Amino acid sequence: MLRGFIGDPMGFALRCAREKGAIVELPIPGLPTVLISDPALIEQVLLKDHELYVKDHFTRLLTEVLGQGLLVSEGDFWRRQRRMMQPAFHHKRIAAYARIMVVETRAMCDAFRDGEERDVHAEMMHLTLRIVARALFGAGISDAQAKLVEAAIATMMQRYLGILGSGLVLPLSLPTPAARRFRRQMAELDILLLGIIERRRSALHAEAEASDDLLDMLLKMQDEDGARMSNAQLRDECMTLFLAGHETTALTLTYCVHLLGKDPAAEARLHQELDTVLAGRVPQVDDLQQLVFTRAVINESLRLYPPAWSIGREASTDTSLGGYRIRKGTQIWISPYIMHRDLAHFPDAETFRPERWLDGLEKELPRYVFMPFGGGPRICIGNAFALTEAVLALATIAQRMRLRLVDTRDPELVPTITLRPKGPLRACVERREADRHETRGQDSNPPRR
Repeated sequence: MLRGFIGDPMGFALRCAREKGAIVELPIPGLPTVLISDPALIEQVLLKDHELYVKDHFTRLLTEVLGQGLLVSEGDFWRRQRRMMQPAFHHKRIAAYARIMVVETRAMCDAFRDGEERDVHAEMMHLTLRIVARALFGAGISDAQAKLVEAAIATMMQRYLGILGSGLVLPLSLPTPAARRFRRQMAELDILLLGIIERRRSALHAEAEASDDLLDMLLKMQDEDGARMSNAQLRDECMTLFLAGHETTALTLTYCVHLLGKDPAAEARLHQELDTVLAGRVPQVDDLQQLVFTRAVINESLRLYPPAWSIGREASTDTSLGGYRIRKGTQIWISPYIMHRDLAHFPDAETFRPERWLDGLEKELPRYVFMPFGGGPRICIGNAFALTEAVLALATIAQRMRLRLVDTRDPELVPTITLRPKGPLRACVERREADRHETRGQDSNPPRR
């Protein structure tokens, strides 16, 4: 069983859920672990009894990178930080960032040449990194800084993939080349982020002209006692938003391109919607309600390839779950990848069928069946930002071009912190006639017709 788990953790867990039931003990040496795949049990862990659980052992390892950011902090400190940060993700704030999302996506499209070959995953990572940098810091980042961030993320993902893909991570204190590279790259990221934070705080004290980005809001926020975040707290939250905020959306867009590239009928339906709704103009946040098939494509990509493929908790006390005793310290594994393949709710679960979302399926599903952003009080704070970004970016790209897959085979997946493709996902650029004749030369934010 252990060999099967290490070789293919997602496939192994999916088979366990389908063959052995809603709660299954997994063979992880020295770390008692159960997999749950029943919506009611998941709701009990993430919502009803959430105070009985903390983040799991593997998630806590991320403190090496994220410090005490929202993803890993606990208790009263987490609640304070969440309350302080929530206004930064109000729908009006997200709408203000929509223009950044479209402008940056159009800039990426402008750089593509008809007939050339591109690595879709790499391009989407570059794109979402630029978007989150502008939304968070109010400015772009240099090519050198972008390379630093991308190298650090790759090293981080490899580290938490663990030994032989097991998730068993060696201590950073060991003098291995991988540990030294990890420490060096994290230190370089710290210098980058803390420098930006300190310069912005100094400008705020000097009453310089205010920025209109997330960092400016975080600097000004204070709790009910009037306290503001320290530089260390700001560093941890910015690191969380910076790293997690672009990785997941980049993967969503990557898998959208892959799935559409294998389904010409779905791609044609997407183009028809974009041509009808947008009529040649640039997408705007007000178009989101009308781009129903575009959103359906995003949902179906999130269903089949959820970037946050695994959610973990640890029992902080002896308790019970599904009629079984759960001892303190037991790891609880919840997998959106598995839930999104529940045959009772998703017929043809392995098939890309975006139309399944067009008749209100998302509202009809039991809670915790479709959960790409988690659930309960700790649901992803940036979920609305990510969905807005994904829809507008996909609409902007598909309005202007087709990305023809070089290899139509399904990508081999690497289940590390996020669900990544193992290698490049290459596609050839093919400009659409709509782009040649209607969108060329438009202003980045034209008035609505």
